[in-house]
Amino acid sequence: MSSRKATALLKNRSNLSHKVRYAVTHPARIAPYLKRTARDGWLRIKHPDHVDYYRAVMASDTARSPEAAVGSKSHDRWLALGKMQFDYLKEHGLAPRHRMLDIGCGNLRAGRLFIDYLDAGHYYGIDISPDILISAKRTLTTYGLQEKLPHLTITQNLTLDFLPDAHFDVVHAHSVFSHSPLEVIEECLAHVGRILAPGGFFDFTFDRTEGAEHQVLREDFYYRTGTLVALAEKHGLRARFMEDWEKRPHGQSKIRVCLPE
Repeated sequence: MSSRKATALLKNRSNLSHKVRYAVTHPARIAPYLKRTARDGWLRIKHPDHVDYYRAVMASDTARSPEAAVGSKSHDRWLALGKMQFDYLKEHGLAPRHRMLDIGCGNLRAGRLFIDYLDAGHYYGIDISPDILISAKRTLTTYGLQEKLPHLTITQNLTLDFLPDAHFDVVHAHSVFSHSPLEVIEECLAHVGRILAPGGFFDFTFDRTEGAEHQVLREDFYYRTGTLVALAEKHGLRARFMEDWEKRPHGQSKIRVCLPE
């Protein structure tokens, strides 16, 4: 690990001293941050429940740019991040016959590639945001994927209770837990084992810290690897940190969860 990355993993972005240093070195980002803080304060009051809160965040962000709403600063970056996710899973054995659940599918940044690759009807995308799912349907049309019959469904929580037992070979959640408090993550880990097929796995990314766990504006959450591994094991799952993902040009880390053998 580079010294620069090691230093980044020890940062506490909720700390006032960090915010001051960041503001001094990035003055152009002060105004956008203040606007985001004001929005956060209003939405906290209006939506005490985290899922309702983040759905409102997504509505606000999607109205400006669906691609930016899923964390892509440009169309080229949107394309690159989608390909990165797809290539990684394909290198790890994703096959056209597999059935895949994409949690937080967004506007199909990676989903369009999964849909095209998988057999018809084998992709199931869920998201809490109706606004981003409307954009996802536009992506389907743009890339001519209608005949692949993907499922796109809105969800209120991550109990996954509307999905069948032992059905999915691959479950995927990219940049979902990085925006989730621990109780939302635990809800998912408590139920994902039921829908995993034998030999299946669940990959999720998260914002990693090796210092104090913290959050920024209820939108960004930073966890230690051990916290999430222990949480998965609490619910009878095997979890391991995916070292090879760290070689990819992406700021988040990845954990893979499987059923016990």
